[in-house]
Amino acid sequence: MTTASVKGIFSERSIRRARLGSGLVIFVFVLLHLSNHALGLISLASADKARHLFLVLWRNPIGTALFYGSVLIHIALVLRAIYIRRSLVMPKGEMAQIVLGLLIPLLLMDHVIGTRVAHELYGYIDDYETVVEQLWIRAPANGVRQVLGVLAVWIHGCIGIHFWLRYRPWYAEWSALLLAPAILIPVLSLLGFVQMGRTLADPAYQLTTNPYEVNLNARYLSDPEVRSRVATVRAGLYGAFSASLLLVVIARARRKLKERLDQVVVHYPGGEVIRVPRGFTVLEASRLGGLPHYAVCGGKGQCSTCRVQILGDYQYLPPPDKLEQTTLKRINAGPDVRLACQLRPNADLAVAPLLVPSVEAPPANSQETSPGREREIVVFFVDIRHFTTLTETRLPFDVVFLLNRYFAIIGKAVEQAGGRLDKFIGDGAMALFGLDTAPEEACRQALNAAAAIVAEIEKLAAELADELTLPLRIAIGIHTGPAVVGTMGYGRVRSMTAIVDTVNVASRLESAAKEFEAAIVISEPVADLSGAALSGIESREINVRGRALPLKVYVIPREKAAEPLEGKA
Repeated sequence: MTTASVKGIFSERSIRRARLGSGLVIFVFVLLHLSNHALGLISLASADKARHLFLVLWRNPIGTALFYGSVLIHIALVLRAIYIRRSLVMPKGEMAQIVLGLLIPLLLMDHVIGTRVAHELYGYIDDYETVVEQLWIRAPANGVRQVLGVLAVWIHGCIGIHFWLRYRPWYAEWSALLLAPAILIPVLSLLGFVQMGRTLADPAYQLTTNPYEVNLNARYLSDPEVRSRVATVRAGLYGAFSASLLLVVIARARRKLKERLDQVVVHYPGGEVIRVPRGFTVLEASRLGGLPHYAVCGGKGQCSTCRVQILGDYQYLPPPDKLEQTTLKRINAGPDVRLACQLRPNADLAVAPLLVPSVEAPPANSQETSPGREREIVVFFVDIRHFTTLTETRLPFDVVFLLNRYFAIIGKAVEQAGGRLDKFIGDGAMALFGLDTAPEEACRQALNAAAAIVAEIEKLAAELADELTLPLRIAIGIHTGPAVVGTMGYGRVRSMTAIVDTVNVASRLESAAKEFEAAIVISEPVADLSGAALSGIESREINVRGRALPLKVYVIPREKAAEPLEGKA
């Protein structure tokens, strides 16, 4: 969970970037280190030669400051994140990342002391021959601990990378390819370590370390005074980390006791009443109460799927910070709509989540409550005008025949243009474009589909002219913008669909086409992205519910709707 944003260098966005940046530096270090271990599959000498290149990069003043500075920053920000998180109810992936992150210092601190610290203080030669001998032959228990540390740090890093990239448009396509190196790198690293250990354990192997290095390392390993100082360093590092963690635990406990005396009540539409300490977000309240609540971005304020409508006086709530304002502005939210992950009520309030999970939704702390991903798409609505009048004197089977002919025209035109038919709603239909194409191409596809549908409906109208009381006419609305696209439904009735404001606007444009007695109404963004030449096409401004400003649209009459607009690629 995030706290209220602070301006300047210590804003939440800056802190998240610092945590991400420091984590990436550590991940690159670990990636190169494990790759170096993997060369042990070739030979111990090969791994040691590559080690010299690794040391050139990281054992210089700049590399040392960058790496160990990143370690300290990352640990400090992780401890801070644990402290500011009001609830420890979270998805399993987030919990695994936190637990592994806390185990890493405990598993790897001795390795750091026995290599880098010993080298800097006593000139200890921590080459592969020396380190592997210690971990494989002299102290295999430490070797097992080292293996667990390697796995912990790698899995922790991969989870972090996954959380960072999971909502990038290209990630779904590349995730399977990225999984292969994510598995192979630690496996090859551990196999390289095993191979080097077996090599050193072979009596036929001749040590290549020179006598000076042997004597230097022997002094470090056997000198009581040196060992005492190293033990002091070890105790200091373990003590500092343990004290920091204990301080976080104590601070959380103190805050919890204080919060029990100062709570707010959050009311939900289903009658649920959840009491939480003042300072908790509405999303945290939902999770504490076991209520499924969408939060695609994990509660970071970067999506709008957790948004809620305030039922009552919203003017007295804490104002949205810059991060929340930016997200709300993207979806043209009304003043009574807030992000549940950012809103920290200072008094009792009632809210209604605007994206409600199904009745049999997964547990509230599961990522499976995510409805999909946000992407730029084109939404296409089509409907028959005066359908009730057209069909009131016809037999039911004749109505079914007419609708099936009409639906076949729509489905064929949408699919041939490159779109996806989403659903039929009575005598209307909704289609999506841009699920696999750029927004510009999607707009052109939607306009091509609209022209094809109008042309085919004209033919059908002529064919049935003698049977219908009114001419067969349709109305089409097309709009583009961000929407959450995902698989939704209940039980076996599940399908991919889109939700959010873009869908509502497209539906409003279809209604506007009926009002203007036009065949097609498209929004200005569709016209701009498609590159269509709209000279001679009437433009108007219409009001859309939930939007503060009018929306400019282009009204295409039936006479011009059957032909593709000039300028489309």
